[in-house]
Amino acid sequence: MLTEPSALVVRATLPAVGAAIEDITGLFYEKLFAAHPELLRDLFNRGNQAAGSQRQALAGSIAAFATYLVDHPDERPDAMLRRIAHKHASLGVRAEQYPVVHQHLFAAIAEVLGDAVTPEVAAAWDEVYWLMANALIASEKRLYAEQDVTEGDVWREWEVVDRTEETPEVASFRLRPADGRPAPAFRAGQYVSVQVQLADGARQIRQYSLTGAPDAATRSIAVKRVGDGAATPEGEVSAHLHARVHAGDRLRVSAPYGDLVLDSAEAPLLLASAGIGCTPMLAMLEQLHADGHPGPVTVVHADRSPDTHALHGHHEALTGKLADASAHFWYESDASSETTASGYRTGRVDLKDVPVAAGTRAYLCGPLPFMRAVREQLLGKGVAAADIHYEVFGPDLWLARA
Repeated sequence: MLTEPSALVVRATLPAVGAAIEDITGLFYEKLFAAHPELLRDLFNRGNQAAGSQRQALAGSIAAFATYLVDHPDERPDAMLRRIAHKHASLGVRAEQYPVVHQHLFAAIAEVLGDAVTPEVAAAWDEVYWLMANALIASEKRLYAEQDVTEGDVWREWEVVDRTEETPEVASFRLRPADGRPAPAFRAGQYVSVQVQLADGARQIRQYSLTGAPDAATRSIAVKRVGDGAATPEGEVSAHLHARVHAGDRLRVSAPYGDLVLDSAEAPLLLASAGIGCTPMLAMLEQLHADGHPGPVTVVHADRSPDTHALHGHHEALTGKLADASAHFWYESDASSETTASGYRTGRVDLKDVPVAAGTRAYLCGPLPFMRAVREQLLGKGVAAADIHYEVFGPDLWLARA
């Protein structure tokens, strides 16, 4: 909890800090990477840094956390913290890195805001930072313990068993531990981080959802090629995997993390995805089939066309294996009259004519505009806000607090 004196100071200074927060975070990253260039090379996503989205995300998370503390003095935004902690654990973030971030962040605050940063203001925002940092450190410690790994040591060598070209843009990779030990357990909906060494020596990391059954001996991921390879920074890792990784090669893969997971309830379910966001839904469908889920399951997916719908056949087949399930696929183009009869539709997702049972729990994964639109439609159909769960990939994790 934020102390009352600090809450008063933070509330009074939030407008000024909020107005300058992107300047603060931009300067923070300049200072951090100047002092620790290895963090940009081997931990932070260089594409997000180049685009400025990481700076915006840090600004958003700080502002969101501080606002929540002053509006709810006896609570904390656990959903946001939990999601960030899972992301940090998948990257191998260590407790010792938080003081380093604190040093450069507060140096940036002092430089941008100047004389406005009195000792009282500095102390109040220092309290905000350590409330957030210590909550994340504690959560990440628990996550490491659950996977039986030492702090930050989440990586293992995995061998690529085979590779399948799902679409011109998406390739699936089936993996097994190279050391012969069993694959770690995971829950349907979770992801792993994959670390690759690029031509310039950098070890860049990206997250990919696990697509197979949680009890399988191997693990599968589907990777969409982002952008046009070398000309697009945010496509560094996906381009590398598509161009260079084949059966017999090895990858460094983290323990599984992520909090968008099915619970044990037999409630009606709705699984909505767009584009490559179908990947965690496939693992959920595998799990539901294995468990003999008896309740209704509504599967919703949006894509550009049937040809770009990765793992399309698997998506349909798994839905068909459930006791009470229906699939509804929307395509921006190429949903012909022949396919419309099979549940394919042209245009954007519109749930107006899709039955949604009372008590439905919904799971969403895809671009933020898609998830916002589906969430709004579900709320309009009577689904409780607390029963709508979604995965945000990229630097916008803090947005999942909503």
